[in-house]
Amino acid sequence: MSERVKSTKNRPAEESPKDHAPKDAAPKDALGEAKANAALPALGAGGMLRWAWTQLTSMRTALFLLLLLAVAAVPGSLFPQRPANPSVVTQYIKDNPDYGKILDSLQLYDVYSSAWFSGIYILLFISLIGCVVPRAIAHYRAMRSEPPRTPKRLSRLPEYGTLVVPAEAGIPASDAVENAAALLKKRGYRVAVRHDGERPSLGAERGFLKEVGNLVFHTSLIGVLVSVAVGGLFGYSGQRILVEGDTFVNTLVGYDQFNPGTNFQSSQLQPYSIQLDKFQIKFDRESRGKFGQPIDFTADVTTKENPGAPAKKEVLKVNEPVTLGGTSIYLTGNGYAPVVTVRDGKGNVAMQGPVVAKLQGDNYYSSVVIKVPDAKPDQLGFAGFFLPTAFVTDEGISFSGDPELINPQLSLNSYYGDLGLDKGAPQNVFELDVKDLTPLNARNLATKGITLAPGSTYTLPDGKGSISFDGVKRYVGVDIHHNPGQLSALIFALLAVAGLVISLYVNRRRVWVRTGRHEDGRTMVEYGLLARGEDHRLAGEAAAIRGLLQREWGLDPDGPGTPSSNSSPAGSAEPKKDR
Repeated sequence: MSERVKSTKNRPAEESPKDHAPKDAAPKDALGEAKANAALPALGAGGMLRWAWTQLTSMRTALFLLLLLAVAAVPGSLFPQRPANPSVVTQYIKDNPDYGKILDSLQLYDVYSSAWFSGIYILLFISLIGCVVPRAIAHYRAMRSEPPRTPKRLSRLPEYGTLVVPAEAGIPASDAVENAAALLKKRGYRVAVRHDGERPSLGAERGFLKEVGNLVFHTSLIGVLVSVAVGGLFGYSGQRILVEGDTFVNTLVGYDQFNPGTNFQSSQLQPYSIQLDKFQIKFDRESRGKFGQPIDFTADVTTKENPGAPAKKEVLKVNEPVTLGGTSIYLTGNGYAPVVTVRDGKGNVAMQGPVVAKLQGDNYYSSVVIKVPDAKPDQLGFAGFFLPTAFVTDEGISFSGDPELINPQLSLNSYYGDLGLDKGAPQNVFELDVKDLTPLNARNLATKGITLAPGSTYTLPDGKGSISFDGVKRYVGVDIHHNPGQLSALIFALLAVAGLVISLYVNRRRVWVRTGRHEDGRTMVEYGLLARGEDHRLAGEAAAIRGLLQREWGLDPDGPGTPSSNSSPAGSAEPKKDR
C-alpha cells in the first residue's frame, strides 16, 4: 500500500489519470459487451406455471384477493338481487331500460353466484391452501428436528448470563449440563444434550404452539370459506305468514317467498308441519313513556317432524327459534287479520276468511287490501285500514288509540272491475291497483266509505254484493332458514379466534447452556436465550431459568456470574455465524 502511494506521488505532473484511460476502459467495454450479448435462458411453460403458482400462493396475493372479494360484494347491496326478489329485479330493469339490461349481462343482479365473484372466491381459497400447506409441512419438519447447535459466542445473544459452581460442590460439567436439561424439560422445552469434548452443551426450544396457532387460524379461515360456500350452494330460506289456526307444511307451494341456494333441490325439504294455535302479546301498561309498547311475544304452535310423527306442543318466541327438519323457524313479525265474508251481486260467497293487515303506524294501525276475483258479475276490490281501538277526532278522522282489541274498526273503500289477476302478472297482495277499477265507496263520493264493527255487514251500491266483518284473529310472520354450513362456520370461527389468541400469546424461544471445568476445579456455566419475533418477556424467562439453576446447585443468588441483557432487542435476528 505504501509503495502504491509513493508511486502516485512521484508521477510527473503532466501525467493524469486520463492518460491511463485506454488500459482501464478495455476490460469495462468487454464486460459491457458481454452483458449486452448475454442471452437469458428461456423460462418455459413449466417455469411460467411455477412462477404463477408462487405468486398466487403468496401472502400478499391472499390479502389482495380478500380485499377484492369484499369490494366485489358491494354491488350486491347496491342493486336488487334476483335470488332474493325476482319481481323487484324485473321491475328495476323496466324502470331503467337504458342500463338495466347491461347490468344484467354483467351479472350484477346475481352477484354472489356470478362467474367473476365465484372466480375471486375460488382463487382466494386456492391461495390460502397454497399458503398453509407448505408452512404446515415446514413446521412439522421443524418439530421433528433437533434444537439447533450451541453458538460459539453465547454472549452475543439478547439474554446472556454466567454461573460458577464451586469445586467443593462436586458437580462436573457433564452432570451440570444434564441437570440443566432436566430443569428445562420441566419447563416445557424440547432439549438436545451434546457432549462435545470438555465443554458439553445443550440446545432447547419451545413455543411450537405459536406456529400451530397461526396454522389453525389460517386453516380455520379456509374452513369458514368452505362452510359459507356450502351454505350458499345447498341452503335455502323463506318466509310465511301464519294466521291463528293456519298450518304450514314445508313444501315449495307452502312458502309466501322462497330463496333457494345455487344447487338447491326440492328433495332437500323435509315434510314437517307447524300450526299456529294461539299468539299472545304483552303490552306495557305501567311506564308512561312507553305505554302500550309490546314487551313480549309468545306463539303457541303444534309441530310434526313428518306426517306420521306425533304432534308436539312448542313455544315460538323472539330469538328463541323452533328447529324442525334441519331448519330454524324464527318469529319476525305479527299483526291483526280481520275475518271478512264477501258476497257478490248474485248473493254467493265469493271470499271468506282472515285478511292480513299490514302494520303502518303506532298502536297497530294497519292497512288492509281485499281482492275478490271470484265475484260475479264484476270482480271486487277493497282498500282501507284496520284500527284495533278506534277513536274519532272532532274533524272526523279515525285513529288507533291502543294496540289491544278494545274497539276494533274496519274502514274500507270499494271498487269493481278487472283486478288484472287473470293476466298472470305478479302483484303485491298488500297493494291494490285502482287505475282500471271503478270506485263504489269512498270518502269523496256520495256513498261515503265503509265503516264496519265486528258482526256488522255493509251492502255495496248498485247491487254489487256485500261485505261482513266477522271478527279478528292474530297472525305472525316467520322466517325459515336452512344452512348446512352454519354449524361448521361457527366452529371454524371459534377455532380461528383460538388460534389467533395462541399465536399472539405464545412465544417461540431457544435456550443454550454450555458448561466447562476451570483449572481450579470450578464448573463454569454460561447460558443464552433468543426469541423468534417480538418477546418482551424474554428477560423474565432468563431470570426464571437462572433462579432454577441456582437452586438446583445451591448457589448464592448474589454470587459470581451476573446476567446481562445485550443492546440488541429481544427477538432480534439470530447470529449469522454462531449457529
